[in-house]
Amino acid sequence: MTTVERGRRNRPAAAAGAPADPQRRRSGRDTPRRGRLAAVRSALTAWLGRPLASFHLVLAVCGLLTVLGLVMVASASAVISMNSESSVYAVFRKQVSYVLAGLVLFWIGLRLPLRRVRALSPIGLLISVIMLVLVLTPLGTTVNGTRSWFTFGPVSFQPVEAAKLALALWGAHILIVKRALLHQFRHLLVPIVPAALVMFALVMLQPDLGGTITLGVVLIALLWFAGAPLRLFGAFALGAVAGVVLLAVGTSYRLSRVLSFLHPEDDPHGAAYQARQAVLALADGGMFGKGLGQGPSKFEYLPNVHNDFIFALIGEELGFLGCLLVLGLFAALAITGIRIATRNIDPWIRMVSATLTVWLVAQAAINIGYVVGLLPVTGITLPLISSGGTSVVLTLLVFGILANCARHEPEAVAALRSQGPGRFGRLMRLPAPDPYQPPTKRKPVRRVAPPGTGQGGRR
Repeated sequence: MTTVERGRRNRPAAAAGAPADPQRRRSGRDTPRRGRLAAVRSALTAWLGRPLASFHLVLAVCGLLTVLGLVMVASASAVISMNSESSVYAVFRKQVSYVLAGLVLFWIGLRLPLRRVRALSPIGLLISVIMLVLVLTPLGTTVNGTRSWFTFGPVSFQPVEAAKLALALWGAHILIVKRALLHQFRHLLVPIVPAALVMFALVMLQPDLGGTITLGVVLIALLWFAGAPLRLFGAFALGAVAGVVLLAVGTSYRLSRVLSFLHPEDDPHGAAYQARQAVLALADGGMFGKGLGQGPSKFEYLPNVHNDFIFALIGEELGFLGCLLVLGLFAALAITGIRIATRNIDPWIRMVSATLTVWLVAQAAINIGYVVGLLPVTGITLPLISSGGTSVVLTLLVFGILANCARHEPEAVAALRSQGPGRFGRLMRLPAPDPYQPPTKRKPVRRVAPPGTGQGGRR
């Protein structure tokens, strides 16, 4: 045997042309993929660690939801605008005007100092309660069986939307002022719960089931983030169920909605028609949808498709991927809002940002829940996507306050005060946020005996 032949025989199998180990080849292919995933993960972690990451996330979620809402309202309202108005874009133009007005309030909520917002919260609550009283008088307008609107020519306003924001801001203020006494039920519940019950009663008199539910969500969120005991939420749950049953039994059409949810097969062409058509629209969309503007449900197959049931049209025209986009945006809102709450050190900002986040995400969850058939229909809009004036305007104000809270994170405050406001801040003329100053603790006053009453001077 020659030297060359001995070398070939002693050479490893892989070098001699034999197939390599499959596990080794697989690991070799996975190494670049793992490297790319690690690079993406590190880049995302670095970006989220930037001082203004929360602020930019709020802006991105708000912008995407607003644009998606305008697109879907333009598609959903074309038929109803053509049948009732002179232009096919009549409802869409109104929605654009509401968004423009809401952007003004977004800028005000973003620019106004949060300490001033907190100082004005008691006045805001008082004005909201007065409006809830006045809407029950002849000054209010009845729409779809509920007296819950003020109408001023072509403009209408629903005061319960402002009441939700006022309760969140004022409730956080009261709970933070009394935080040293919140271990006592009397200080935990008073005056938050009595004021909320008054608002509940006024909204139930309209009657507005959706507004009552979202007001309850705000109250529950306030007490949860204040650290209330769990047994208190059990009592609230029983009261909420009793209130919902009372509202449902009090009106025939709400009772029919509840019964149709429990037994949809009994009246598929009556009370259960709307919910049934929404599920059918979602099913028709499939994975990729029928295409934007191509959904047949808006041709009066699904009533109120541009308001309460716009999520069904998203599933029909944009498919399962469009529904995932909406769910992903609200999931991003939930994560960002809680991130803002945890990264702030001002206790009022922490509670406000968490409460506003729970309110918006819970409202979206309830709307999507009854569209897909998991909940009875309650008439709650999908934030920033459903057609509607007061809801869109007040929701944009809430996003402005959330963005303002994001700018008050300690790292964001340091960056904005040292490096300047940046392009967006200069464009919006945003002032640099003030660093958090904890309240000074008062020293106990030491009583001083009057002269002549000491140990040797007592007479």
